[in-house]
Formats: sequence, structure tokens, C-alpha cells
Amino acid sequence: MVMTPLRQRMMDDLHLRNYSDRTIKAYLRCVSNFARHFGKSPDELGPPQIREYQLYLVKQKQCSWAVFNQTVCALRFLYNTTLGCKEMIEEIPYPRFEKRLPVVLSQTEVASLLQATRNFKHRTLLTTIYATGLRVSEVTNLVVSDIDSSRMIIQVRQGKWRKDRFVMLSPHLLTLLREYWKAYHPKHWLFPGQNPSRPIDNATAYRICQHAAEAAKLSKSISRHTLRQLVAS
Repeated sequence: MVMTPLRQRMMDDLHLRNYSDRTIKAYLRCVSNFARHFGKSPDELGPPQIREYQLYLVKQKQCSWAVFNQTVCALRFLYNTTLGCKEMIEEIPYPRFEKRLPVVLSQTEVASLLQATRNFKHRTLLTTIYATGLRVSEVTNLVVSDIDSSRMIIQVRQGKWRKDRFVMLSPHLLTLLREYWKAYHPKHWLFPGQNPSRPIDNATAYRICQHAAEAAKLSKSISRHTLRQLVAS
């Protein structure tokens, strides 16, 4: 993808405000799609084109509201921060969201999901998400030294909003992690990917959860956040 001066400026503005690499890529992609739709640079486009593009996303492309909202955030950042056109912000409204209850698994369903995961590494990964309530991205980025058995805590580095924090380490999870370490001997990343120098990626972790749900024959739709939203049955 060509790095235009405007794209570089926006990327620099995002870096200066400490946005995550993932968000930076997403915002730049959204703005690029907007510009490509009209075949013009965003600084040559205005409120009429923004409105037209929003309607295109909803009516023709039928994108999810999550994608729509991300596009709105990206365009608001571009026009407000990078281009300094604060008057444009009112022309880029946020959508109203439908409020839906999250999918919640019972303890019995969680047990079935974990038991259906034959691969010990995968089962340990899913159990860690369940036992700690961490986001998938936070678990996949854990390193071995983040597990502090002396204080029974797990250090989460640069989680959401790039904040460090600690979560409790349960005795059951510690026992499982010790068995996992003896079996796999991870050197740096707690859950390395196929390339040991890199952690397992989020998409792979999500597929592991999906495959486990299919193997357990769960009727509920499983998302990457489902294991964090549990109640006792």
C-alpha cells in the first residue's frame, strides 16, 4: 500500500497518542477504504461524501455495526486530529447500538468445552482465559516470567489501553501451568506459535475455541469473549 503524506501524518498522529498497533492498522485501513471508494484523497472529500459512504456501508455492503463504528472512529480522528477540521465531527455521527445480552456458558458447558479439547496446550490456553478473565490478546501475549507463583499473581503487560495490571493466579491454574511447562518447556512466550519466537496469534486462539465448542457440541454461539462471561450453572 502506498504511503501517502496524509497517511503518514495520520499514522504519526496515532502513534503520538499511544494507540495500539492493531488500532492504527484498523483506522488506516478504514480511511483507505473510504478514499478508494471515491477515488480521491480524504482531504478532497467532505460531509456529503461521508454521509454517502456511511449509507453505502449500511445498505449495500451491509457491514456489521462494529465495522461501521470503527470506520466512524477512524474518520473522526482523521478530520479532527490530522486535518484539524473540527467542524466536520458533527457530520460523522456515531450509530445507535442494539443492546444484546452476552452469551454465557454454565460451568457444565465450560467443563464440556475444555474436556473436548484434546490438545493439552490448547486446553491450557482456554483454561487460562477462563480462570483469569483475561482477554484473548492478553493471554496470547503472556510470557513465562509473567507467572509469579510466589505471590500467586499474573502480570498483564500493556493490556487494553496499554495499561499494566495484575490478576490473581488460582492454585488450580498454577498446577495446570506447571504440568504444561513440563510438557512443552516454553522458553519465552507462555503460548508460542508455530514459530517459537512469536506468540500464538489471536485468530488461532479463536479457532481453538470454536473447534472446542464444535467438539463439545455446544448449541450456543461462541465468540472470543465468551469464556470471560461465565456464571455458575
